Amino acid sequence: MLFSELGLPEEIIRAVDEIGYEEATEIQSKTIPLLLEGRDVIGRSHTGTGKTAAFGIPAVASIGKNNKNTVRVLILCPTRELAMQACDELDKFAAYMPWVRTCAVYGGADIEKQIVSLKRGVNIVVGTPGRVMDHINRRTLKLDNINTVILDEADEMLNMGFREDIETILGFVPEERQTVLFSATMPEQIMAITEQYQHDPVVVGVEQKSRTVDSVEQFYFDVPMGRKTDALQMLLLAYEPKLSMIFCNTKRMVDELTEQLVSKGFKAAGLHGDMKQQSRTQVLNAFKCGRLNILIATDVAARGIDVDNVDAVFNYDIPQDNEYYIHRIGRTGRAGKTGAAYTIASGRRQVNDLMEIARYTKAHIEHRELPSRDEIIAAKSNAVIEIVKNCVMSGKYASYAEQVNALSEEGFTAEMLAAALLGMKISSETRNVPEFIKPVFRPEKGRNGRDGGRSVKVEISVGRQNKIAPNFVLGALVDATGMAGKNFGKIDIYDRFTTVEVPEADKEHIIESMTGTKINGQKIKIKLYEGRETRHGGKDYRNLDRKRDNGKRPHRGKPVGGNTAGRRSSKRYQ
Repeated sequence: MLFSELGLPEEIIRAVDEIGYEEATEIQSKTIPLLLEGRDVIGRSHTGTGKTAAFGIPAVASIGKNNKNTVRVLILCPTRELAMQACDELDKFAAYMPWVRTCAVYGGADIEKQIVSLKRGVNIVVGTPGRVMDHINRRTLKLDNINTVILDEADEMLNMGFREDIETILGFVPEERQTVLFSATMPEQIMAITEQYQHDPVVVGVEQKSRTVDSVEQFYFDVPMGRKTDALQMLLLAYEPKLSMIFCNTKRMVDELTEQLVSKGFKAAGLHGDMKQQSRTQVLNAFKCGRLNILIATDVAARGIDVDNVDAVFNYDIPQDNEYYIHRIGRTGRAGKTGAAYTIASGRRQVNDLMEIARYTKAHIEHRELPSRDEIIAAKSNAVIEIVKNCVMSGKYASYAEQVNALSEEGFTAEMLAAALLGMKISSETRNVPEFIKPVFRPEKGRNGRDGGRSVKVEISVGRQNKIAPNFVLGALVDATGMAGKNFGKIDIYDRFTTVEVPEADKEHIIESMTGTKINGQKIKIKLYEGRETRHGGKDYRNLDRKRDNGKRPHRGKPVGGNTAGRRSSKRYQ
């Protein structure tokens, strides 16, 4: 279904078109009309189905021109990363509605700046439960005029122990309101919330598919931020597919990526909905007959393309909809042939989104390391040498012996000439190979959800004397780092400091993200915790801890991931 068929304001349709969205996903086409009617909705939706737009577009559409300085919509997210992303998306949808003003509030950021933004007047607030509670307690956020409350990834918020905060927040919201809940799973806690806080909700689900294409091998590459295009070039140069399709989520990205690849010498062309039919036909004909060997397209624009000889599909962007992944990789491996699908992910969030797609489609997507620059250059050099050998054996260029003899008389040996010509040809073939891309190390997840690699302890400079509880620390870590609560281990709280077990691979990110943040109003310092080595090679923290805390035993928090709902305090970190 097209967005223009959903009964949306013209300003939003224009904004969505500029973003590059051409057609609503399943969850969007089912949910948006219900939300526009003011119905309470339960959305059963996994990551990658386009749920942010499903609730974000109606939220923006609900804001009238007379609501400039009144908060009408509250969106709760489990992590600061999700809150930031959702707020950014809403700003895009409201590009032509200047009366819509959004504000993201989350821990790990300067609360004073958030207070200034709120005082200027906003009508949509997106935030994490802890920071929303802080603003309510400070009276910098008033919820008296709320029309709509949206709980995004509700099951994750409950897993992180936010139930008490959510219930407290809902207590400040008028009973006559629209309540919207999105969750990947429906545990008993979710059902309890829906029964208590929603009125006659409509359950909207996305049908889960059970298979992908068996004839297609599926791989993914985890690359650093900002290096996706370089990684794509390396894959194209290393695998040299005769015909390949590259998928992007937006028309703008199709245009940008096409320009970048063409500038590097690739025979590529873009295809999207803004192109005239004549241009689309010319591109498709050139691709089918091999004049172009790379087609870059959006999901909707690629529909109806019937080419049997596509060797490989590349997902430059993670698909917006899980179904799109199935459609994309189905472009290869046709007519009894095998094919390959390569997905380029950048950042922990995109890797997690891809793993969610793998679970949804019940597919095995194998992780691979990018081919190195040296490997690609070596392969290109060997290919050039083979071509030269074949030319010598065939005698194709024997007529040029006269020029070689003339150069020999000038003092140039055959070896010198051959080396120069080989160097010129190899340099030409390898000039566009990107520089070294440092591999991203991301440990595999263990059965308990935490990283299977080693863990270390970090020390945080607040403790019992600062009225700190384990859930305060966990909430601050989740908000500041964007990591899931289950990635953190045991929390030990002493009088003057707190220690937390964290994945060793993420220690630098955690320390950098937490530096300068506040927990329960106290600005903290964080560093790696240093304990005495035991004779078994491990760390002995107990003697050092008790000595520093006058021999007192620490308050030990439950391993993260357990239910902390019954222990949470209304006081939260800042």
